[in-house]
Amino acid sequence: MSHGHEAQVIVSRHGIRRLRFGRELPRYVLCVVAALGIAASARMLVDPPKAAPAAAAAIAPVQDRAAEAYAALFARRYLTWSGGEAAAEAKALETFGGAALEPAAGFVPAPTGSQRVSWVEVAQTREPQPGEHVYTLAAETEPEGLLYLTVAVARTAGGALELAGYPAFVGAPVAVPARSGPRGRPVGDGQLEVVVKRAMTNYLAGAGPDLAADLTPGVALPTPALQLQLLSIERLLWATGGAVTAVVQAQDRRGARYTLSYELDVRRAQGRWEISAIQTAPEGHS
Repeated sequence: MSHGHEAQVIVSRHGIRRLRFGRELPRYVLCVVAALGIAASARMLVDPPKAAPAAAAAIAPVQDRAAEAYAALFARRYLTWSGGEAAAEAKALETFGGAALEPAAGFVPAPTGSQRVSWVEVAQTREPQPGEHVYTLAAETEPEGLLYLTVAVARTAGGALELAGYPAFVGAPVAVPARSGPRGRPVGDGQLEVVVKRAMTNYLAGAGPDLAADLTPGVALPTPALQLQLLSIERLLWATGGAVTAVVQAQDRRGARYTLSYELDVRRAQGRWEISAIQTAPEGHS
C-alpha cells in the first residue's frame, strides 16, 4: 500500500502582548517619525539656521599698488593750483582725462589765490566690483589743511589704469578715542624683567653690540634712527603667544618725552631668557 505525504501542522505559542505589539508596531513607527518631524520644525522656528555671510563681504579688497599710486598722483595734481591758470590746471591733468570726463576732471581754479599739497596718503579703500577701487586719500594742503578726497580707479581689459569717474570730497574715516590700553597679566618674573629692561635700554639707545647679548643667536634687530634714553618701564605684561608687552617712558636728546609700547618675543633657553624680536620682525636668524 502506497503512503502519501502527510501534511504537518506546527503549533507555537505566543503571548498576547507579543501579538498585540506586532500588530501595533507600524502605528508606533509612524507616530515616532511624525513626532521627530514636528520637533525638527519647532527647532527651525525657534532657532533657524543662520545664513552664511555673502562671499563678497568676507573678501578684503585686493591691494593694487600701481592703482594706489595713480590715485595719489591724481589727487596731488588735482589739489595743486594757482588762481586763474585754468589752462595750466588742464595740462597737469590731461593724462587723466578722456571722452567720459570734462577737461581737468571738471575743475576750474579760483580767479585768485593758490593751493599746494604737502603730502598725500591712501587712508581707506573699497572695491565696489572686481577691477575697480575707490580710494579715500588724505591730503595735507595749504591753506585749506587736511582734506579727504575719493578717487575711483579701474583697469581696462588690457590692464591699463584709468579714472572711473569724478573725484569727491568726503569726511575723514570714522575713528573713536582709544578705550583700552595693552592687556595681559603682569609678568612677575624678576629675571625676565631684568633682561627686558636691559634690552630696551640698549635698543632705544642704538647700542646694537650690547643688545646682541640678550638676543637669540643669529637674530639681528635694527635699532631706531631716533636714539632715546629709557627712563622707566611702566608695565610689563604677558601678551598672546608667549610674547610680552613693555610700556616704557623714554626721552630724546632734546628732552622730549614719549610713552611707547613694544612687543617682545621671548623664550627661555638653557636657563636664561632670550629675545628674538622687538616690535618688528628681525632681519634674519640662523
